[in-house]
Amino acid sequence: MSPVSTFRPHGNLQASHDRQRGSAASRGYGRRWQRVRTQFLLEHPVCQCDDPECQRPATEVDHIQPHRGDYDLFWDEANWQALTKECHSRKTRREGGRTY
Repeated sequence: MSPVSTFRPHGNLQASHDRQRGSAASRGYGRRWQRVRTQFLLEHPVCQCDDPECQRPATEVDHIQPHRGDYDLFWDEANWQALTKECHSRKTRREGGRTY
């Protein structure tokens, strides 16, 4: 039996966008970031979103102020917060950015 393909109406747009923005590593999210991110989440295990009732385990490290490629802002821990995937996606949408 052959696998069923997933319906992705905007799949071609996603692929085009991914080629333009480069790899995660080329944008600063390489091995160093993965190590630091893991440590940050160990130190901040609960979502730090603005919903006091959230209190779910954090899975993402968010740049409070989008760094837009600014190296110093990217690595500034004072600009980081631990969020759930859902809270991070919601914040990114509000800022007009991509959620993936």
